[in-house]
Amino acid sequence: AIVIVFDVNDVGSLEHTRQWLADALKENDPSSVILFLVGSKKDLSSPAQYSLMEKDALKVAQEMQAEYWAVSSLTGENVRDFFFRVAALTFENSVLAELERGNNPRRIGDTVRINSNESDLYLSTPRKKPKCCQ
Repeated sequence: AIVIVFDVNDVGSLEHTRQWLADALKENDPSSVILFLVGSKKDLSSPAQYSLMEKDALKVAQEMQAEYWAVSSLTGENVRDFFFRVAALTFENSVLAELERGNNPRRIGDTVRINSNESDLYLSTPRKKPKCCQ
């Protein structure tokens, strides 16, 4: 997923989103990404001001073929829903890509095993025992 974030109170930041997207696509395959255009700091806008910016943002999002979300970090408005949406879509795309890959496609109900030389994949470097507690 590529998330392009701009300030809904700053027209200039919305104008920069096209360049930010171009930069991001240099490092990613455009056919395999999900795009999101996110307007932040919604809480700092008046309803009238936001309404005008939203029209422009929706137009830019349509040009980018991105989903548009308006959020407020301060109030938490739409933040949780946005991240759930990103997680759901990226997971779905990952599963679909896995199903389409390879000669032996996976089916619902298949067991997926992670092979590793480590006995615990989440094990970090061993901690040293403090000298005081020996």
